[in-house]
Amino acid sequence: MTAHPLLGATEVARTEPYLRTVGEVFRAFRDQDSGCVSYGVRLTNGERWFVKEATTAAARHSLDRAWTFHRAVRHPAIVPQLHRLAVRAGGPAVVMPWHAGEVLYHPTLHRHGGRTHPDHPLARFRAQPVAPVLRAVDRILDAHLAVEAAGFVAVDLYDGAFLYDFDAGDLRLIDLDEYRPGPFTLEADRLPGSRRFMAPEESQRGSRIDTRTTVHALGRAIRLLLDAGDEERAWRGTAEQLAVVQRAARADPGERFTDVGELAVAWRRSVC
Repeated sequence: MTAHPLLGATEVARTEPYLRTVGEVFRAFRDQDSGCVSYGVRLTNGERWFVKEATTAAARHSLDRAWTFHRAVRHPAIVPQLHRLAVRAGGPAVVMPWHAGEVLYHPTLHRHGGRTHPDHPLARFRAQPVAPVLRAVDRILDAHLAVEAAGFVAVDLYDGAFLYDFDAGDLRLIDLDEYRPGPFTLEADRLPGSRRFMAPEESQRGSRIDTRTTVHALGRAIRLLLDAGDEERAWRGTAEQLAVVQRAARADPGERFTDVGELAVAWRRSVC
């Protein structure tokens, strides 16, 4: 049997030239602030895949961390890293399934912002009826129950991690490269991430990063997804739901829900 051109390969000289020998590179993401270059490739048999290559030392470290995460965590909403390629001229590179959809926020090296423009994916997501937004939130929470059960904590969770298929009404999580086993003590001045989502302890050297930190990130995600705008003045949920979100995102970790499981129970009760 002929080996799969991606899942059966172990080493390539250079990523993009190799991809062009086995199929069509129909998308290329070169201007990423992550230090990675990614490709959408359609093989000659019609299969579509997503290939992500690290181009900097920091990105290689991040992909190594992500590989460990994806070996430990499986959930239908989390797009998995299925295979790893050694790249002699760079790399490594990882192979993932291609899924239809749009990233709700896609910052690049040369462009940030724009979330409130009517054509922006996040603005379009927020313009939907509340019901599909609630379904997306529940999917995010359910995925993080699996993350917590595997002993990992969320780092660098933000709207750029949400891939949403507007036609199917389906949300998936991508680029969870900074998730790591927890709890752990922060040995740097700051963790990577968007300040809109980060807990105070993520910017305090020596602080404890644990599942309450994940709870904070999820609370902020719900607050920003279920608001009609970017100024947090147009909450679309109920008062009970807002109270759950506010508790999840309190500055003092001791005042938050103790873990993702407790947050999920409180949130689902508020939605019923």
